[in-house]
Amino acid sequence: MINIIGAGFGRTGTLSLKLALEQLGYGPCHHMDEVLAHRETIAAWTSAAEGAPVDWDSLYGQYRSTVDWPGARFWRELADHYPSARVILTVRDPEKWYDSARSTLFQAI
Repeated sequence: MINIIGAGFGRTGTLSLKLALEQLGYGPCHHMDEVLAHRETIAAWTSAAEGAPVDWDSLYGQYRSTVDWPGARFWRELADHYPSARVILTVRDPEKWYDSARSTLFQAI
């Protein structure tokens, strides 16, 4: 069951938040790194992005929190599905965010 939903985009401190949540007992925490480590979930995330119904409990399994992508894309749906979960929005100065994203995330695209 997801207890914490991170609504912030990557490059807004999501990896630090993941580590903090795990230290506070809200782990394991799902992060984009988990998708890369468990590529078998990519098809389910792609289907979700295309609007297909999602079995959130099955997709998240034993995770207790989620931050970064792709969970941040679905924070509203997750908040509806897990109404007792807290939502945390991480933010960053827009220009600094863009510079960071351009030199990291955008390079991967």
